Amino acid sequence: MTSRHEITRADILPWAEYAKTRAEHRKRITAIKRNRRVEVGPFVTFYFESFDTMWLQVQEMLHIERGGDAQIPEELAAYNPLIPKGRELVATFMIEIDDPLRRARVLAGLGGVEDAAFIEIGAERVIGKAETDQDRTTADGKASSVQFVHFAFTDAQVEAFRQPNARAILGLSHPNYSHMAVMSEATRDALAQDFA
Repeated sequence: MTSRHEITRADILPWAEYAKTRAEHRKRITAIKRNRRVEVGPFVTFYFESFDTMWLQVQEMLHIERGGDAQIPEELAAYNPLIPKGRELVATFMIEIDDPLRRARVLAGLGGVEDAAFIEIGAERVIGKAETDQDRTTADGKASSVQFVHFAFTDAQVEAFRQPNARAILGLSHPNYSHMAVMSEATRDALAQDFA
C-alpha cells in the first residue's frame, strides 16, 4: 500500500498502458479494499479511502470516459481531497437499498446523516466532518445515497487507534439511523497505516 497523500499527473498511466494492466491493478486494489470496508447497520457501508483506492478511481474515470489529458485536472481535483492527509481517516459511505421505493422513503428521512458519523476509540469519540464540495442533503431533507466524511484525529487518538487489539467502533448517530459496528482487528490495523 502507498502512504502518499496526493495523486499528481506523474502518477497517471497513459490510457493504453493502463488498459493493458487494468485487470492486475483492479485485483491489487480489491485486495487492499478488503480490510477497508465496514458495514454499519442494515443499509450503510463505509469504504475507507487511501492513495491507492483514489488512484484506481482516477484511472478508472479516465479509462471509461476517455477524456485524455484535459480530463486529468478535474479528476485530481475531485479525488485528491478524499486521500487521508496524515492525521485523518476518510471514508465514502453508501446507503445501499435495492428496492427503489424503499430507498426513496429511507433517504427522505436521513437528511444530515453526513454529520452523524463517528469513530470511538476507548472513551474518545472522533466526529466525522462531511466533505464540503457540495451539499449532500437537499433543502427538503433528503440525503444522498453516497456521502464522503473525514475523521480528524489528535495525536493521542492516533496512538490509541494504533494499539494492537484496540476496540474501534464506527457508527452513525442519526435519529432515524443509529447503528454501530466494531471494526475487525484486520480493518483497524489496515486503517492505522493511513496515519503518517
